[in-house]
Amino acid sequence: MPSVREQVLAAIALRLKTVAGLTVRRNEALPEKIPTGGLAILRDGDPGDPDVVLSPLTYLWRHAAPLEIVVQHGDAAERDRRSDELVEAVTTALLADRNLGGLADWLEASPPSADLLPVEGAAAIKAATLTVTIHYATT
Repeated sequence: MPSVREQVLAAIALRLKTVAGLTVRRNEALPEKIPTGGLAILRDGDPGDPDVVLSPLTYLWRHAAPLEIVVQHGDAAERDRRSDELVEAVTTALLADRNLGGLADWLEASPPSADLLPVEGAAAIKAATLTVTIHYATT
C-alpha cells in the first residue's frame, strides 16, 4: 500500500486532471513544446519536519508541493490570458475538495509567481508556479 504522502500527491494529480484540456505530469522536466490546453507539473516537494502528538503517536505534516502551470503562445496577450484562466481553473479544482476525500486535514494553494521562458525558434512559455500545502497526519 502506498504511503500517505504518495496517496496525497496522487489525489492532487487526480484533482488536476479534472481541468478540461490540461495535461498533468509528475516530476518531469519542462518540455520545449507545451500541449495546447496547458501543462501542469506537480513536484513531490518537501514534507518538512512534522509536529508530533505523543498519545497516540501521530505525526502532523505540512507538506509543500510545488505546482508549475505552463502555457505557450506566440502572442503575449493571449499567453497571459491563457495562463490566468488556467491558474484560476487549477486553483478552483484543487480547492473544491480541501481534504482530498479524507486523505488530508486541509489543502491550500499559494498565489502564483510567474516566469517567461524564451524558447529558441518557438513561442515563449509562461510558467506560473504555486505551492500546494497539504496538512495531513501519519502514524
